[in-house]
Amino acid sequence: MRSSNPVFSRRGFGRDNGYAGFNTAPQAGGPAVATQANPYAQPTGNPYAQNPYAQADLQYGAPPQAPATTGRMTIDDVVMRTGTTLGVLIVTAALSWALLPVDDANISRSYGIGIGAALIGMVLALVQSFKRKPTPALILTYAAFEGVFLGVISNIVDNRIADGAAMQAVIGTMAVFAGVLVAYKAGWIRVNRRFYGFVMAAALGFILLMAVNLLFAVFGGGDGLGFRSGPLGIIFGVVGIILGACFLALDFKQVEDGIAYGAPREEAWLAAFGLTLTLVWIYMEFLRLIAIFNSSD
Repeated sequence: MRSSNPVFSRRGFGRDNGYAGFNTAPQAGGPAVATQANPYAQPTGNPYAQNPYAQADLQYGAPPQAPATTGRMTIDDVVMRTGTTLGVLIVTAALSWALLPVDDANISRSYGIGIGAALIGMVLALVQSFKRKPTPALILTYAAFEGVFLGVISNIVDNRIADGAAMQAVIGTMAVFAGVLVAYKAGWIRVNRRFYGFVMAAALGFILLMAVNLLFAVFGGGDGLGFRSGPLGIIFGVVGIILGACFLALDFKQVEDGIAYGAPREEAWLAAFGLTLTLVWIYMEFLRLIAIFNSSD
């Protein structure tokens, strides 16, 4: 299937031009129903080509069982690579927190390094997003630079705005992750074409508003249109967290379909990359919300 992240559009496990898994196809003698074609169906001549699970479409968007072959992605692969990516991010965040002080004498230098790391991380994430295949070294390098930025910005908020903000944001991010995972596995969240379209439209509108607000802040001074401070900032912070939760559901669906379709093991890095982007998004929204609440006291 094809999924996206609130920050960067990226290729998913599908190789078609649409959102795989939610196409409609007319059935003989009946109305159109949802079908799901396997993007990893093997070509004729492959020993696995006759696998009924690799070739058949299933109705109602239910993914087929993965062919029992080696070299295919498993949930363990996704967990291991996601843990590795997040581990690199956490280590570099801790190092930047410790080595880049944010006292009055050093905050400008540390903040500059953090912003520089964020820009490098953004470029690396964009490069990976447009690559056809995941590159582990690129993903881990992105995580390292993103960790430097998160370490600096978290240190600033924690020490100069709200004591304990970083830990609160981490707990909030973990709670959202666990809550969405439980809701997804229980079937309370149904990821279908309508859900995907709604989330993408909402995310596009959100990002455009934030870009306009940033432009006004850069050229007009202050906080731009006020979307990131005060009551409006709180509202947009909550919306940002909800969007992040929706993208977690899309990420879970992406992983589920990749495993069901027998995606190559290397695609687990793509899942790790997407989950990391989404978790960073949610963490930053929590951190921003905490800063707004404390700055208004």
